[in-house]
Formats: sequence, structure tokens, C-alpha cells
Amino acid sequence: MSIRVLLVDDQSLVRLGFRAVLEQEPGIEVVGEAGDGAHAVTMTRALRPDVTLMDVRMPTMDGIEATRRIVESGSAARILVLTTFDLDEYVFAALRAGASGFLLKDAMPADLVAAIHAVAAGDAVVAPGVTRRLITAFAHHLPLSSGRTLVQERLDGLTARERDVLVELARARSNSEIATRLTVTEATVKVHVSRILSKLGLRDRAQVVVFAYENGVVQPGEPVEENPC
Repeated sequence: MSIRVLLVDDQSLVRLGFRAVLEQEPGIEVVGEAGDGAHAVTMTRALRPDVTLMDVRMPTMDGIEATRRIVESGSAARILVLTTFDLDEYVFAALRAGASGFLLKDAMPADLVAAIHAVAAGDAVVAPGVTRRLITAFAHHLPLSSGRTLVQERLDGLTARERDVLVELARARSNSEIATRLTVTEATVKVHVSRILSKLGLRDRAQVVVFAYENGVVQPGEPVEENPC
């Protein structure tokens, strides 16, 4: 079954380029295009795409507000944000709004295709190194989430091992890295991740990172071993 994709960008040439790439890929179907956020919200509701490629800076309604409205509507569409710079402050705001990750507009075609498949499968597309830079650069702009009592109740509902996995997720580590650090199998990590998402009411790993930093589970600037991915 094909992954249904909606392209959202205010530049028609950009949309044309993405369409040209994706229409060559078996298993991916471009179901529509939108030139601004308001149109994206309407088309997401009408076309029910699996993945929406969302530009950030657009007229009428930007990609952040469009992402927020799509997520709050209960749409199953996953939002993959398109950006020109990997430290664009809007990227973090988009992740907070519910985006499943972001991709640079000059990404290689293979990376674009892989990202679409990843978010369609429920994963997040945020490279660990970039996640850390985003957190460090912009976390001081982020107020603590409202509803602290509810947040604390959800955190208290995690087991000790789930709390350990949450910390590793917040540091943008992969399942294999977490498995190695906690001396468990990757299958076990996947189970913990699924339970963490359910207990905290989060959509994916991207939201886990934002949640953890906003609510003091980990702090910007904590020492983290870098890896090349």
C-alpha cells in the first residue's frame, strides 16, 4: 500500500522538485500540493495523507501553526518539516507543535524518501547531533509546560527502567545505543519506548525530546557522547 504524501511549500518550483523525486519512487504517492499553511490544513483534512511535507515560512499561515492545527484536529498525518537551515529556530517550535521531525530542503533524494518512510512508520526524523544543537540553542526560550501536576503524575507512572529509557531518548540516542547502555535487547527497548509514548500521551520520539527538556527530565548542556549520525 502506497504512502500518501501532501507537499506544502509556497514555492511552486520546490514542490515540483519534490514531486519529481517522489513520483519515481514505488510505494509513494503524491496526493496533492498546497502553497500555504491554511491550504495545507484544509487539504490534509480532505485528502487524508499519511505524511505531509511542511515548509515553515509561508504566507497566510506558517507551517508551525498549520502543524499545530493538523495535530490538534486528530489527523493521523505525520508532519515532516522542511527547512533551509538545520538550526532554524522555527524547527523547534514545529517539533513542539507536533511535527515528527525535519528535513533540510537540500537533502539528497534518498534521504527524503527514507525520511518519509520513517515518519510514516511512526518514527521521528531528527538526527541526534542536530537535536542536541537545537536543544542547546533554543531550550532557554521554552517555558515549562503547563499542567505540572498532570505532567508529574504521568512521569510518576513510569517504571524506573522506563525513566532510564526516557532519559536516553531525550539525549537522542538510537534504540541500539540505548540497548547497549542499559544492557538490554533492542526488542526490550522498543517495548519500553512504546509504553513511554502511551503513558506520557506523546506521538513519537521527537515529542519525547521536547517533553523531557521542557519538564526538567534532562537539562540543556548535560554531557552527551556525540556520535556521527
